Amino acid sequence: MAKMQFSIFIAVAFVVLSASTNAKTASPPAPMLPPTPAPAPAPHHVNLTELLSVAGPFHTFLDYLLSSGVIETFQSQANNTEEGVTIFVPKDDAFKAQKNPPLSNLTKDQLKQLLLSHALPHYYSLSEFKNLSQSGPVSTFAGGQYPLKFTDVSGTVRIETLWTRTKVSSSVFSTDPVAVYQVNRVLLPEAIFGTDVPPMPAPAPAPVVSSPSDSPSADSDEANASSPKSSHKNSAQTLAFAPVAMVVSGLVALFLC
Repeated sequence: MAKMQFSIFIAVAFVVLSASTNAKTASPPAPMLPPTPAPAPAPHHVNLTELLSVAGPFHTFLDYLLSSGVIETFQSQANNTEEGVTIFVPKDDAFKAQKNPPLSNLTKDQLKQLLLSHALPHYYSLSEFKNLSQSGPVSTFAGGQYPLKFTDVSGTVRIETLWTRTKVSSSVFSTDPVAVYQVNRVLLPEAIFGTDVPPMPAPAPAPVVSSPSDSPSADSDEANASSPKSSHKNSAQTLAFAPVAMVVSGLVALFLC
């Protein structure tokens, strides 16, 4: 009896083990999951206030940006959009040289628009201005009434408004999404200062340089210098022979007598 029970136990165990083995064999393999992509790098954050305070000197422009709140507009564009920002920053000397028209007569709104017209709502590297120069005037942060015209000649980027012609003199910072370029003059928009641009002062006449033919020749100088000497020489010779002539005349008179 015990032998029979043991045989039944062995048979049952064999069946269970076979079923378990078949189940494991029939189950499909676990699917391979694709690797988790690496997180995108965080956008490069640029503190414009800090950047402009240590570069330049751009203290006048930065003071205007801070007092008007325009710095927050530029900063938000740089950090919270995919377009980025391009800013053209005049040096302190450019503001000192801006006498006509004076900036002190601008209202707060006009000053704000002036500052906004110094930036484009997109990041542009220096190499991109070549294509930009072929697209006509470009709208600024101030809107379509405050455009800038760009030209690129052999890598020199020039900027024009009706009142201003200047060039990008250096690249202060250029890493997407922020580009800051130095300009030599304040950009004056037509929408603020109108179309009655005073005429540019005529350039100073070039100094007149006399040609060699206009100057007295060396020959004439020598002739003029030698003429008085010749007359003096002839007079001296005449005076030297005068006593001899008198003696000869006296001897002739005595002989005739």
